[in-house]
Amino acid sequence: MCCGGTPGPGSDAESGSAVVDFVLVGALLTVLFLAVVQLALVLHVRNTAVDAAASGARYGTLADRGAADAKTRTEQLISAALSPDYAKEVTVTEEMYLGIRTLKVTVRSPLPVLGLIGPGSALEVSGHAALQP
Repeated sequence: MCCGGTPGPGSDAESGSAVVDFVLVGALLTVLFLAVVQLALVLHVRNTAVDAAASGARYGTLADRGAADAKTRTEQLISAALSPDYAKEVTVTEEMYLGIRTLKVTVRSPLPVLGLIGPGSALEVSGHAALQP
C-alpha cells in the first residue's frame, strides 16, 4: 500500500493479468495466422488448377495432339503439383467462342477448407485455347 491505502502498480490486485492478456492475444493471433495460411493454400490450389487447365488446353491444340492429350497433360500437371486427388475430374470439350473453335479443359477439384481436406468438386476452373483451322 502506498500513501493512502490504494494498491500500487506492483500489487497483488493485477497479478496474473499479463498471463491472461498473453493467452488471449496469442490465441487471436494464432487463429488469424492460420486463416491467412489457409487462404494462401486455397489460392495456390486454384492458381495451380487454372494454370494446368490452360497449359493442357494449349498442349491439346498442337498439330499432332488432341483432346485426350490435353486431358492427360492436365492430369499430369495437377498430380505433380498437388495430388492425384485433385486431378480426378478433368473434362475436355470443343466449343465456339466468338466464332473461333476452341478447346476447353475444365477441372473440378476439392476446395481445401482445412489443410488440403475439403468438399469434392467445389472448385471449378477452365482453360481455353484456339484450335488450328
